[in-house]
Parts: sequence; C-alpha cells; structure tokens
Amino acid sequence: MATKPPKADPVQDAPQVVEPKHAAAGLPAIGHSLRVAQQQMGLKRSLLTLLSVNQKDGFDCPGCAWPEPERRHKAEFCENGAKAVAEEATLRRVTPEFFAAHPVSDLATRSGYWLGQQGRLTHPMYLPEGADHYEPVTWERAFGIIAEEITALASPDEAVFYTSGRTSNEAAFLYQLFARELGTNNLPDCSNMCHESSGSALTETIGIGKGSVLLEDLHRADLIIVAGQNPGTNHPRMLTALEQAKAAGAKIISVNPLPEAGLEKFRNPQTAKGLTAGAALTDLFLQIRIGGDQALFRLLNKLIVEAEGAVDEDFVREHTHGYEEFAAAARAADWDETLAATGLRREEIQQALDMVLASERTIVCWAMGLTQHKHSVPTIKEVVNFLLLRGNIGRPGAGVCPVRGHSNVQGDRTMGIFERPAPAFLDALEKEFGFAPPRGHGYDVVRAIRALRDGEAKVFFAMGGNFVSASPDTEVTEAAMRRARLTVHVSTKLNRSHVVTGARALILPTLGRTERDVQHSGEQFVTVEDSMGMVHASRGRLEPASRHLLSEPAIVCRLARRVLGEGSRTPWEEFEKDYAAIRERIARVVPGFEDFNARVARPGGFALPHAPRDERRFPTATGKANFTAAPVEFPKVPEGRLLLQTLRSHDQYNTTIYGLDDRYRGISNGRRVVLVNPEDARALKVADGSYVDLVSEWRDGVERRAPGFRVVHYPTARGCAAAYYPETNVLVPLDATADTSNTPASKSVVVRLEQSATD
Repeated sequence: MATKPPKADPVQDAPQVVEPKHAAAGLPAIGHSLRVAQQQMGLKRSLLTLLSVNQKDGFDCPGCAWPEPERRHKAEFCENGAKAVAEEATLRRVTPEFFAAHPVSDLATRSGYWLGQQGRLTHPMYLPEGADHYEPVTWERAFGIIAEEITALASPDEAVFYTSGRTSNEAAFLYQLFARELGTNNLPDCSNMCHESSGSALTETIGIGKGSVLLEDLHRADLIIVAGQNPGTNHPRMLTALEQAKAAGAKIISVNPLPEAGLEKFRNPQTAKGLTAGAALTDLFLQIRIGGDQALFRLLNKLIVEAEGAVDEDFVREHTHGYEEFAAAARAADWDETLAATGLRREEIQQALDMVLASERTIVCWAMGLTQHKHSVPTIKEVVNFLLLRGNIGRPGAGVCPVRGHSNVQGDRTMGIFERPAPAFLDALEKEFGFAPPRGHGYDVVRAIRALRDGEAKVFFAMGGNFVSASPDTEVTEAAMRRARLTVHVSTKLNRSHVVTGARALILPTLGRTERDVQHSGEQFVTVEDSMGMVHASRGRLEPASRHLLSEPAIVCRLARRVLGEGSRTPWEEFEKDYAAIRERIARVVPGFEDFNARVARPGGFALPHAPRDERRFPTATGKANFTAAPVEFPKVPEGRLLLQTLRSHDQYNTTIYGLDDRYRGISNGRRVVLVNPEDARALKVADGSYVDLVSEWRDGVERRAPGFRVVHYPTARGCAAAYYPETNVLVPLDATADTSNTPASKSVVVRLEQSATD
C-alpha cells in the first residue's frame, strides 16, 4: 500500500518515442487502471471504490461528463476515470508538516505532476503577506480573512468568483447566490475556456445552449460525425456508445488533424470480444487541417442544397428561419478554397457527402477542436445549418452533441454560474430570496485576468480547479494573480494555483466526490448534470481524508454568513444542515427542476426538458431554428510557420497530470514534445529527436516562448503541429479569443520552431 508520495520531481524533458497505437483500451487499459489505483489507494480500497463509480447508488466519476447507460456494467468506468478516482481517493496526505518543510518558493519550482502526486490536503492553510510558508489556520480565522478583504473592497465587482466543473449543483447554486447577494456577477467558470463557443452558437440558432441528443440517440443514429474530438483519451466511455452504434449499422466519420487510436479501433475491456478482436469504428477519416471545419461543413451544405431532394423542405419551411440567405451563401462555397482550408482531397469530401445523403438520422459530436478558434462560433453555427438542412434536430437518433469535458460543468451553468445571466433567472432569484441581484454583466475568464492584471479586481476566489494552469498566456496570468490582495482556492489536491498567489492566500480543503458527507440532518448526497442533460444523485462512500475537511456547500454557507452577516435573509445555516433544503429552492428558481427532491431520488435521476429535442420547438428570438450565413474563415499561416493545437496526453485530465506517458501516441517519460508532420519537419530542417523552442507569433508582436520541446515526427495534417497543455498555454495570447464567446483560441496558435539551447 503506497502511502508516501515521490520525493523527487521527475525529469520531464527526456521523452522516449515508439510507433503510435492503432487501437484503444483492451487489456493494457485494465492493467494500467489497476496499477495506478493500487499505487494510490491499495488493493482493497481500490476495489471497494471503483465498484461504486457511476452506479445508481454510488458517486459520479470526478472525470468527464459522459452519461451513464440505464443498464450499467459493474465496472462502469474507463481508464481515465479510474485514474481520477485514484487521485482523489489516494492515501497520500499533504499536512501542515509538509508546508512547514516546503516554502512556497520551493513549491513554485516543482512540476504540476509532482505537486498533484503529493496527496490530499488535510487542513485549511494560510499564507500571510510577505511570508514564504503556508501555516495552518482555523476555519473561523480563514473566513474572517476573506471577510476582511471583501468588506475592504470599494465595490463587490472587485471580487472574482471562479468555478470548476466538478462543483455539485447544490454548491454551484449556493455559490452564485452568495456572489449575487454580495452584489456581483463576476462568476467566470471553466466553460468560458471550453464550450462557451458551443453555448453561444446553439443559443442563437436553436434557442438552448446544450446538446439535443440523449445517449440512446447515438445507438439509433445512421451516421455519427465526430469532429475535433478525441474520445479515446478525453471521453473513453463514449467509445462504448460508438461501438453499439456501429453494431446497429451506423457509419462513423471522424474529422481530426491527428489520427486517434480510439477512433480507429476500440477493444472494449468489458467484453470477451473486445479484449481480443475489438471493433473498428471509423468508416471515413477526414484528416483536416486545423481550423478548416467551417469550410468543410459549408461545402457539404452547398452540395446538399444543390442535390435534388436532399433538403427536408417540410422541416425547413415549418421550423426554420433565414434559409434563403443561408442557401445563397452556401451556393457560393468554393471548391478550391475549401480544399486549401481543409487540406482534404475532393474525393474524400464526395465520399463524406455520399454517407450524409444515405443517412436519415445524423448526429454531429464535437469538443475543443471546434470550440477554441477565433471563428469557432460561426463554425458551430455551420454544423447546425448542416443538421437543419435534413431535419436532423428534434428527431430520434439525430441532433447536436457537444461533448462536455468536466463532470458537472454543464450543471454549474444550469445553476446560474454565468457572468451574463438571463433576466428571467435573476427575476426568479429576486422573487425567491427577496434581494435585488445585480443586472450588469460580470467578468468571464479572460476579462477576469485582465481585471486582476489592471488592478480592477483584488480578491480571487476559486471553487475548485487549477485556474493558473488552465488559463492562457501563462506569464500574464501569473503576474495578474500576484497583483491580487487575496487569492483563495477550495481544493482537494495541491496544484500550481496554490503557489502563484496574491499578497495573502488561503487553501481551503474540501470533500471529494468519493467521500461521505455528513451534516447536522444526517448523511447527504449531491447532484450533477451530465453532458446530455441527465440529472442524478452522487453519494460518496469513503471516510473523509481528514476530519478538518468541509464540504463545498458548507464552505459557501459559512462564508456567506460571515461576509453577509445578519443582513442576509437567506437561510444559510439551514442549507448547510440539509441539502434537501437547497434543492427545494432550486426547484422554485431553475426551470426543469420542479419536484427536484422526489425526482432525483429515483435511481438514474431524470432528463431536463429540451424544447428542440422534445417538441421541435425553438425558443429563439424568431421562434424558429435559425439558419446563419457567416463568412467562411480559416487560419492563414505564413511560410515557415506551423499551426499549433494544444491537447491532452493520455495520462492527464484537464490540468491534472496522472503520469508522464501518452501510450496511444507512443510517447513515454516526458511531456515536452511537439508532434510535427515529417514532410513539414524536413522542410523546416528539424530532425526527429531534436529539441526546439516553440515561439508563438501574434499581432501584438510580443514573443511568447515555450523552450526545450523534443520534435516527434508524427502523422499530423500538413502545416499543423500539436503539443500538450498546460506546458504550451504560455503560447496562447490572452487577447487571442473566439469572436462572441471570448474563449481562448488554444487550438490555432501560429508558431515557429527555433533550435533549442538545450539541444
């Protein structure tokens, strides 16, 4: 049983490279899952914990937001889910003695991987102004420090309240309630950095910023297009759904600049056949150039419009608006421009069209590969155009499927974690709680960093996450955080955000998903919403890592009582004692949650209403689904440069690094690698195995450099490169964002490669 963390920070710039894999999961996934679980939790604890993951009477995986099927396997988790659980349920501990032995100046030199491997935080910790060591502090004193700083602000808008996707519905609702009762809408969240572009596009076009499919729709589809997404690493349980769809006769098109093992072949570790032969998934691989997706879908739309009988004219006439303007723009799509934008061959696009026209029920799934470009919002609108043309929204087995990355990131937004709240939501809050919420828009992530940088925000409070590592323009972000008067992080594990602090800093340790939550009225449960709008309960089973931990709802309630004082009419003490009282208020404020307590008590939970899916009703400004006709955009890359996308390795989830291997891409013992097409590498005179600095080029003329990356010749699309984040977030300019959504453009960074001084 491994109870001690590694003592030395491992070398991370000496990767070893072999040929990439062409299949995902199978026996290696089982072995790796069990090995990591045993190292962190021990054998008995691993078995007891993993068998509760994603079960109807268990806890929701703290990893991705992929939904659970109605009939569940006893091992309803994937390799990365096992890693996420092991990280949280680890037996390793970060105690006050650890902080006494490690000054912040030392911790700041450590890698994110090393910091995360130290274990669970056990005590509230405080970094006084001018100090270099965190010291233990009581909860009462911690809340007092926060109250001191907040009450000293000239305006509530000088405080920023960030949220990570793992926060429960109950905690998120209380958190936004506290911030708005305080007087600010400064509620940035991790959605701002991932699927904000999806929400912006879908809200305008179909009237709701969420996907329109349920899990069973994937099983009924004729054609599934997976664009800008790597399920094998980021949402492995999705591969099971794709396998079922294939068995039922569906075709799959994958659209990606990199070949991905999981979309080539899936060896389902839950079946005997999967452990041996596996299932080939992709019928057509379109190896698109980074950022060429809008051009691809626009040309497909042109070809559909021009094909006799291909448009669902009854649906278009009855349910849509703006068709004629859109159709004119589609007809103007140019083959040569599309081939240049996408890097595809004409025959590949024709093959895709044939598959589209043969399908009566089509789903398009996407993730960060579509959402993190300057032109992401019009790209996703073009996907909606594509589906509307053939009536593929509001039909079983068809629809839009943005695949959310973090468990409950979608639920947090539903609960009101949004810097631009709808007036109707604020009206409901005011009616229910008797105070006037602020109406002006608050800061999203990028604007919050600017406000901290410019001295316009002075207190930063994070409910989960690793804000410093997740954000773009690392040097700017870190300098901005250091300008704050106070930084506070509610966390389960140590991360870089704890060592890049304001003048004063607090770390508030909280319960994890795996742990029992007992309050005054007895044992509690919380709820989450998955990527497809299903809401269900989550109940931890383990004893808390420390008796000094508080739950997230308890932290918010005690903070609110201390900061807002006797003037608040909100029953914070009642909410802390019994989470059912929170759900009663959610039911009266948030549409779709009526009779919340009774409905979530049912095994498996319930589906939130979705008007386009359920009724073919589109709550937009026009009352119909809106076709759009934005100009086609795609990145233009100067000669001698490459277009870089940031991505995850297989041994990480968001900014949490589980290990130093990327098994499917053939990389081990390192993360500082850049994947480059061999033909591009030869043209740039960079040999496989050589070391380069990545230098981003943007219109502000500022040089942003990520040094010491090993070149890996890899079958990427021509003109494109890829490297892991957060190491490459330093290359993403703060102001390089998607139009409308303001999401960092992390998937299209123009870079040059310079020989590294370490080569």
